Amino acid sequence: MSRELSPPDRAKFLAARQALTFVEDGMRLGLGTGSTAAWFHRLLAERIHREGLNVIGVPTSSRTRDLCLSLGVPLTTLDDAGWLDLTVDGADELDENLTLIKGGGGALLLEKIVATASDRMLVIADGAKRVHTLGAFPLPVEIVPFGWKTTKAIVEEALADLDVDGRNSTLRLANSEPFVTDEGHFIIDLHLGRIGDATALAHLLTDIPGVVETGLFIGIAQAAVIGEPGGTVIQMTLDEDDRLIAPPSPEEERQLIERLED
Repeated sequence: MSRELSPPDRAKFLAARQALTFVEDGMRLGLGTGSTAAWFHRLLAERIHREGLNVIGVPTSSRTRDLCLSLGVPLTTLDDAGWLDLTVDGADELDENLTLIKGGGGALLLEKIVATASDRMLVIADGAKRVHTLGAFPLPVEIVPFGWKTTKAIVEEALADLDVDGRNSTLRLANSEPFVTDEGHFIIDLHLGRIGDATALAHLLTDIPGVVETGLFIGIAQAAVIGEPGGTVIQMTLDEDDRLIAPPSPEEERQLIERLED
């Protein structure tokens, strides 16, 4: 990490820092996957080591697990935890109703399982992820490998009756091979442009045999913290107006980043 953060990284850092104010001693936490969530994991580890904060986390991917283990964040499984107090995770897009598109990192299935097994889900993101209408970011859909071409064709055909602007999909690749999730599935990304009815779309897709889950998170998140590169932090909830959060002073920010580097 550099002490001079790039504008996007500063926005993610500020959102993750504010998310820590939701964490209390003794909590069981769902730990999301992605670049913004990784900032939260680093900040959480720093607080654990500095304050002796007593928490335990359930990771949503092998990448999150490996990062948290390297940072010294205590981990458990969802089965052993039973239920979680709070999940903190990023989003690829979120709208004013806190409906999300997730899965850009390929962990959407485990992220949704963990988030729905929590009392509360808190989204952390930079301001570019906040949109009026979902759909510019391709919607990830997790599918089983068997007959994936047929499943993909059925998905595209089903989109014809929905209020979306695009109906093409692509198989996600990694090093010229199909990307494989932690659960052994493939992902197709739907290039929709605009999603007019997220609920109808989610129901249609999950009714298709071969589709495991979609990256649409509807009615799951209760709050979001949005960071901006200029230092503004906005806290969103469903039942209140947006609230501006005072950013750290430049000196506080510098010291915290230095501690993360040590």
